[in-house]
Amino acid sequence: MSLDDQLAKIREGAVSRIPEDKRAVMARATQELRESGIIDKTIKVGDALPAFALKNAHGGEVTSTDLLANGTVVLTVFRGHW
Repeated sequence: MSLDDQLAKIREGAVSRIPEDKRAVMARATQELRESGIIDKTIKVGDALPAFALKNAHGGEVTSTDLLANGTVVLTVFRGHW
């Protein structure tokens, strides 16, 4: 399954998991961010990131250097659970 397919599946699942009023708030906030011009200042696909270290779900440190040693890295941000 391609990344596009996986992301589409996640979006479809969000419709059933996230209450309509919450989705409306998120959509409005996203639109306001787009209109603010902040998107022009964000990291784009293909941009090189500085080295970083983050905690994983189990509290262990994961570094970008270690991850990149295994191949391409896709970084996502989990905003919470509905």
